[in-house]
Amino acid sequence: MIIDLNLQDKKIIIIGGGKEAQKRINSILKQGCDITVISDTVNSQINKLINTKKIKLIKQKITDTKFISKLKPNMIITTTNDKKINKKIINDAKRKKIIVYSSDNPEDSDFSNPSIIDFENIVQIAIFTGGKSPIMSKKIKDRSEKIFKKIITKEDIAQIKIQKIARKIAKETIPTQEQRKECLRSIINDNEIDQLIKDGQMKKAEKRASIILRNWK
Repeated sequence: MIIDLNLQDKKIIIIGGGKEAQKRINSILKQGCDITVISDTVNSQINKLINTKKIKLIKQKITDTKFISKLKPNMIITTTNDKKINKKIINDAKRKKIIVYSSDNPEDSDFSNPSIIDFENIVQIAIFTGGKSPIMSKKIKDRSEKIFKKIITKEDIAQIKIQKIARKIAKETIPTQEQRKECLRSIINDNEIDQLIKDGQMKKAEKRASIILRNWK
């Protein structure tokens, strides 16, 4: 079962500062969470994120799990090469009911990381082998990404953006879920909105959607 966790405003600790840590940071960087790296050294890409204040750094080598009680994170991702400390972090985090992932021990981790095909952080398609073969997940992802880029168009992404705005207004103005669905479907199928999107006139498309919502009965 693939689940998309809501990490907005959650405190995430990444243990390690190498390529594996960088990969995990990149996977959650746009989730609106508070990311802190704990490591005595970090690579240049992670250092750039630290310097631009996108993530924080606690510069130290992890030898125990005291940081868990001190920082009280919502999630821990450990990427060190030290299997013993990784295992200890997993065990202590689970005892404290904190979600935990270890890159060298996916079997004992609380979740696995699928390979993601991302479209403007709006549409994500996951290629997942259940942790059996991350290498094959990436290989299939690379092969299928070209196909999905032909199927999912810029117009689709634009429609999603309009639907996000429309849904918010619909929840405030249309009383029943069935009526809201019907209204939102009419916006998707509106030829004028469709043409405005194709012409790159998003503001006018949004305005047209607002008119449909206001006049909905």
